[in-house]
Amino acid sequence: MKHHDDKKGPSQRQLRVGELIRHAMTEILSRGDLQNPVILGAFITIPEVRMSPDLKIATIYVTLHNRENEKDIIRAFADERKFLRMEIAHRVNLKFAPDLRFRPDEGLVEAQKIDALLRSPQVQRDLTKAQENDAEDAE
Repeated sequence: MKHHDDKKGPSQRQLRVGELIRHAMTEILSRGDLQNPVILGAFITIPEVRMSPDLKIATIYVTLHNRENEKDIIRAFADERKFLRMEIAHRVNLKFAPDLRFRPDEGLVEAQKIDALLRSPQVQRDLTKAQENDAEDAE
């Protein structure tokens, strides 16, 4: 009987294949192989690709440095799925080309929220108090 550990992360193979697909996507974008005008006009980074355990689904996270057209760009990637799947299959030697799914990456937004919090007057006040207390304790 198998015991499943929910805290177990992706396998080395999932990580390796995800990274190969990420590199292939980055190359496709940087070379301009994808001729969709919505995508061509955007500054896009692919920070991560997560593979399903059976390697049949690749979830590609897309960072948009201008989130104004986020929905249009994610939709454009979905429209180009067949072309991208074929291109990735040519560039990455896999038994089966995975189905591609595109999701916006929230990492940049989260980092901006944390940065704004750290710069807030309340946090700055608390940091100043903590530094003063540390200085008093050191004396």
